[in-house]
Amino acid sequence: MTLLRRIAFPFALTAITAAHAAMETPVAPFQLYGNSYYVGMEGVASVLITSPEGHILIDGDLEESAARIADHIRALGFKVEDIRLILNSHVHGDHAGGIAELQRLSGAIVVASPASVQALRQGMAGEDDPQFKDLSPFPQIGAAQAVADGETVRVGPLAVTAVYTPGHTSSGVSWTWTACQQGRCASMVFADSLNPLASEGYRFSAHNSIVQNYGASYTALSRLSCDVMVASHPDAAALREQAARGTLIGDGGACKRYVAASRDGLKARLISERNAAQ
Repeated sequence: MTLLRRIAFPFALTAITAAHAAMETPVAPFQLYGNSYYVGMEGVASVLITSPEGHILIDGDLEESAARIADHIRALGFKVEDIRLILNSHVHGDHAGGIAELQRLSGAIVVASPASVQALRQGMAGEDDPQFKDLSPFPQIGAAQAVADGETVRVGPLAVTAVYTPGHTSSGVSWTWTACQQGRCASMVFADSLNPLASEGYRFSAHNSIVQNYGASYTALSRLSCDVMVASHPDAAALREQAARGTLIGDGGACKRYVAASRDGLKARLISERNAAQ
């Protein structure tokens, strides 16, 4: 992880202590666009998509974040009990740790990729995870269903589509949907982590399938219509500022820039590994 801390990702913090502090720091919930709201922490995202027929929540953040996310949802005037589906990006504790409690509070079904469903039920990521040696168990979930790449899950009028984006984990998923406000609709993207982070001693250059996974994810995300993008590790302050200014909708290139930053980071990592081996 030392190398990656020196790379200026827009979606990664520069020190592990700062990262942990941000993950645990609550921020006031706010409207992203239309029926979509940010309900997560400062350094790790959670998004609520609402409808009169029930809601969809994306990610549960840390185990200790669950109560705060529930409070955020209530502060916006919505009921946690109206959440019908909880979608997961990937099975690290900072994104999946709070899901079990939020599922208990809501009775929702958890939705993730097939391998992620298995890991969520076990409370631990698989051994193929580049960060496996540094990961800790998290609370196991209950009712769950697997989603296929490109499949759309629905709650009433809500329709959210899964986009497989492996690499950071082998089973990561990004999510996309449409939100409308004052007659204008926007393509929303919850972008899974693409940080090329790994435990000490792990070499991406020795795991070609993982590198290929990153390439597939770059292609998938670059193809998305991307009016409003929330990264699973956002620069939440900028997100809040943009929302306050009404400028969350950008030029549609947010996903492409997100991909470009990860591609540069992975390239630097591979070069560093190659130099170290010489």
